[in-house]
Amino acid sequence: MASLCCLLSATGVQAGHHEQGETTASAVIGTSFSPDGTAKEVVVGSLSHQQMWVDYIQAHNDRDLKKIAEINAEDWVGYTPDGSVIEGNAAHIEWLDEWFKSSDDPKWTVRWMIANSEKNDEGEVEHWLTTGNDITFNDADGNQVTEHHMHNIQFADGRITQIYVYSRPAPKT
Repeated sequence: MASLCCLLSATGVQAGHHEQGETTASAVIGTSFSPDGTAKEVVVGSLSHQQMWVDYIQAHNDRDLKKIAEINAEDWVGYTPDGSVIEGNAAHIEWLDEWFKSSDDPKWTVRWMIANSEKNDEGEVEHWLTTGNDITFNDADGNQVTEHHMHNIQFADGRITQIYVYSRPAPKT
């Protein structure tokens, strides 16, 4: 946890030293690889997307489908932990509406966020936010269950365009 705090602190310091979309060697925080194996620099991203994510999570907790739809891009795509893919804003809202009605009071808590950017294969800068979130809900037997979720969220034109969700049960204590 201490190393994560150091990384987050360093990220915040570095973020003030470049403009959104700019990539500089001093801001490199990692590497990503194209499907063909080409290495690309991952740099400190814009912290401006963090509040959008906090608002998005709050809209989920409030079951505010209108607000969620406003934050989503029309061509929104979501990749769920079970391997399903949800394509399109309307399909996402329909899926959430059904899930909210059938689930037992899920609530999310944002635990951490790391902003990052990289150039895609066409040379355009993509903006991402990687987050750690807890979701708590009641299982079929009425027991409270917590799962740890990581979301990798892509932003474009002030909207969320893609979300990759990774999940694991919280450790039993």
